[in-house]
Amino acid sequence: MDNKQLLELAEKARENAYVPYSKFHVGAALVTKSGKVYTGCNIECASYGGTNCAERTAIFKAVSEGHKDIEKIAIASDNSEKNEITAPCGICRQVIGEFGLDIKVILGYSKGDIKEFTIKDLLPHSFTGSDLK
Repeated sequence: MDNKQLLELAEKARENAYVPYSKFHVGAALVTKSGKVYTGCNIECASYGGTNCAERTAIFKAVSEGHKDIEKIAIASDNSEKNEITAPCGICRQVIGEFGLDIKVILGYSKGDIKEFTIKDLLPHSFTGSDLK
């Protein structure tokens, strides 16, 4: 799956966001190395600690279905249509990195500019499982 197609799926997932407080819709779509696709949206809670980002929603869905071999993840927000990128927050970067520092992160707008990073680019000097040994 190419980056534009994956970003289109993230844009579609964004439509399902539950954001009564921030009003900021985010969608994510990931593809595993075997080609399986999972999407997610951000889900807010009045107790902000219960809020979950789109990236983690997609990752948790994939992992709960037995897929940890993430190849890339695309993220689309309300800023996407303004041709602005929205990068993952720190906790999402940490969760993405848990499954591989070479995972590609696709940001942008399917009808505009698309940027690609690795999670290692976005989270240099990361804390990983090897630090716990």
